[in-house]
Amino acid sequence: MYAALSVYGWYEWLHGGTGRGRLAVSRTPLPWAAVLAVSGVAASLGLGVVLKFYTNDVLPFPDAAVTAFSLVAQWMTTRKWLENWLLWIVLNVANVAICVSQRLYPMSAVYALFLVLAVLGYREWRASLRAGEPASGATAA
Repeated sequence: MYAALSVYGWYEWLHGGTGRGRLAVSRTPLPWAAVLAVSGVAASLGLGVVLKFYTNDVLPFPDAAVTAFSLVAQWMTTRKWLENWLLWIVLNVANVAICVSQRLYPMSAVYALFLVLAVLGYREWRASLRAGEPASGATAA
């Protein structure tokens, strides 16, 4: 799923802008934000039920929510919507908490690094949006 979204995003970043040019950073349109929020919640609940009843996952609903909303954040990244970074920040904080609660300290360190990268990505894209310039190739964590 992530690989397919990455290929799609790469194409959109190169050809999804005005006149089939480079896509610029923009804000998430409100209707899209609503659709993505509802989709994320629905996918979280559906995947949570599957994880709860068909796996031995200790935290099925938190794991499902992080997975579902990571796909939402990745989709937002393909559109170069600034708020994708805010969602990545929340998700990385959640992942750190989940990993620490399960004593998965090396993974919590990885997500803490992703958190730093997401903060830097947000700052860069916000500056790019204000300047009206395309952001560099910062990627989602």
